[in-house]
Amino acid sequence: MKIKPDSPVSMIDPSLLLRPEAKYDDKPVEAFRDYNIDENDPIKMRVRKTYYDMHTNMTVDFVKSKMEKWLKFNHFKATVKDALIKLNDLVDESDPDTDLPNIVHAFQTAERIREEHPDEDWFQLIGLMHDLGKVMAFYDEPQWCVVGDTFPVGCKWGKSIVYGDDSFQRNPDTYNPKYNTEHGMYKPKCGLENLMMSWGHDEYLYRVLVHNKSKFPKKALYMVRYHSFYPWHAGGDYKHLLVESDNDILEAVLEFNKYDLYTKSAGVPDIEALWPYYEKLIDKYIPGVLEW
Repeated sequence: MKIKPDSPVSMIDPSLLLRPEAKYDDKPVEAFRDYNIDENDPIKMRVRKTYYDMHTNMTVDFVKSKMEKWLKFNHFKATVKDALIKLNDLVDESDPDTDLPNIVHAFQTAERIREEHPDEDWFQLIGLMHDLGKVMAFYDEPQWCVVGDTFPVGCKWGKSIVYGDDSFQRNPDTYNPKYNTEHGMYKPKCGLENLMMSWGHDEYLYRVLVHNKSKFPKKALYMVRYHSFYPWHAGGDYKHLLVESDNDILEAVLEFNKYDLYTKSAGVPDIEALWPYYEKLIDKYIPGVLEW
């Protein structure tokens, strides 16, 4: 099986839309992540609908069902390069002013990392691959379970989750006493890696890398799995569930997120000229045809 060669999939990625430009790196999240409701702004309304749909449907049972579906890794087989090229068929509707394909963002991120971390080739490759989990969109997954910020299910919703409690009013887990307390189904200080995260492209790619026995260091896998977990690494929520060693994961995620910025003003890299370099990295860390 290969990746479906069908027509492009339209997608709005709210995490890309609402992520800060580099000049805002030192400002708090509230300064740049604008989730105000504006019925005259179609992009804001699409983002709002994406998150409300996500927060309505993202239950413990739903996440388990997606794990059951996707963690068989029987949907298609493809190399990393083939999957990256396929991402060109994802149309990001969050920015009507640019028609840069997704693969350009991947190479921009990788090249930024390469400039500042020339000796950490695994880090560069993670920058290139970090959005690959979005291939789920080619298999009829609604975008609200592919993109956007992530959070744990099975416990009280974090205070800094975008759109807040109102967006969870129709989620049945909000009213389930097994899941709606501070700790919910978890033990205190259970640790980040023991949380069941909302389903999306981050968790899926992490699982793909583990299943296919990639040679990345653990730090790289943490970057993939948790870089969209904004309620934790930007909002400071869920500390009661964390352990001291999770601070190392936090440090890795924050380092990665400095580079995962979508800026139209950034130069478009010469992708064809860069492929030989990154193909060597792919062969080193995650070679061959993968099961997805």
